Amino acid sequence: MTLPNGCSINTDALDQNADTQVLLEKDAVPPQCCSARLNLAILMFFGFSVVYGLRVNLSVAMVAMVNATDPGGGTNATADPACPFPAGQENGSRALRQPDGTPQYPWDSETQGWLLGSFFFGYLLTQIPGGYLAGHYGGKVFLGLGVFGTAVLTLLTPVAAGLGSHWLFALRALEGFGEGVTFPAMMAMWARWAPPLERSRLITLSGSGASFGAFLALPLTGYICEKLGWPAVFYLCGGAGCLWFVFWCALVSDDPRTHRRISKEESDYIINSIGAQGKRHGWSLPLLSMLLSVPLWTIIISQMCSNWSYYTLLTSLPTYMNDILHFDLQSNGFLSSLPYLGSFPVSVLSGVAADWLIERKVFSITNVRKIFTFLGLLLPAVFLIAVCYAGCSHILTVTFLTLSTSVGGISAAGVYVNQIDIAPRYAGFLLGVTNTFGTIPGVVAPIVTGYFTEDHTLAGWRKVFWVAAGINIGGAVIYTMFGSGEIQAWAVEDEERDEAERKSSRSTLT
Repeated sequence: MTLPNGCSINTDALDQNADTQVLLEKDAVPPQCCSARLNLAILMFFGFSVVYGLRVNLSVAMVAMVNATDPGGGTNATADPACPFPAGQENGSRALRQPDGTPQYPWDSETQGWLLGSFFFGYLLTQIPGGYLAGHYGGKVFLGLGVFGTAVLTLLTPVAAGLGSHWLFALRALEGFGEGVTFPAMMAMWARWAPPLERSRLITLSGSGASFGAFLALPLTGYICEKLGWPAVFYLCGGAGCLWFVFWCALVSDDPRTHRRISKEESDYIINSIGAQGKRHGWSLPLLSMLLSVPLWTIIISQMCSNWSYYTLLTSLPTYMNDILHFDLQSNGFLSSLPYLGSFPVSVLSGVAADWLIERKVFSITNVRKIFTFLGLLLPAVFLIAVCYAGCSHILTVTFLTLSTSVGGISAAGVYVNQIDIAPRYAGFLLGVTNTFGTIPGVVAPIVTGYFTEDHTLAGWRKVFWVAAGINIGGAVIYTMFGSGEIQAWAVEDEERDEAERKSSRSTLT
């Protein structure tokens, strides 16, 4: 990736001189195994596993929290089933058995839609300030406290639900408020920790914890609800987040320069390969240039399109499994988790493949990001459309939904890494901006789904899947046309640019 002056961002201070090229030769690169940067990625992986478990557990627990016999139209109150029951469950009772004394509530479909989307109302508010502060001060505190705060609030969920749906809505919004800083803080940390030729795999590995957390939380929530009652779900998940926070505080540092256990070889490699772009940004930002940046707006729009289908399934798939396919709660949780089991390895492998293509110069960074984004948005849309034609076939529906979310993991090495390509120094702030817009579907999609599916019919759910598929296809087209992997001129400070030009002149003379 080159600037107009011929300099590359994959070298120190945007320079391609011989000294820096030596640092990036394979023999000089410290191995990733047991390295500080890999350990950081693994801790982030588990952190995002926890917060996504905290985020999605309500989706399954909602089936247990709602009174199945309520005449107002709760989740389980479908008198005329849209599809036949799965084999072996035709004569089974759909009422969920929980320990005696477990409370249930008469929330209708619309109320459940608002509750499932409530998290994102708070999540919207802290993305940008979290990214800005993490880019200036460092991301360790913000990511750690984001996870810890969300975990503590999760412990209060049964109390809030008992007080009423409005209290639960407020609590979930507050959880989102705390968790909103986590992804921007992650990107701000990787701006200082991820060598340019390892960005894709380190960022996708840490971010794939989200899919892994959803995969674990969905079936475990169903199991815990039946064995211990739904309140236990929130106590156990909240406790896991508090435990993770202890390890995070003890083992993580904001910068390779201040890490207590990193080798000098690895520290020098990271610092020299990232160069000046690994420094913290100041208080002032090139906001006007960002506002007018076509590559940045392309990321925003494409991420919004991708997130619509992702959040639709994340928040509403357990309801679909219950209302339309009529799986019992344990089967519901397991089958709802399958898409995220597939997404986890796909996203990790896409990061490895993207770095391989970039390192061997098979494609430019721009083309690599476009290829992975296009496939990661188009293929899920194809499988969502297939769901609409699967009818009441339980096997085909589960297969297509699983494939849709699984292949969506390909975009992890595309649009979701792109902020650090176009402006490494401001990556945390930019992720806050793009994630803020990308969270809007998390607020709107569950509400739209609630309106479409108010009568619990297969036709209503077909509308949900068609809308999600169409939005995905639009995002794929937009990113293919306007996406870029080149560092933007506004992301390079004047002193860096002058130094790069001087080095380039010296290299030409010699």
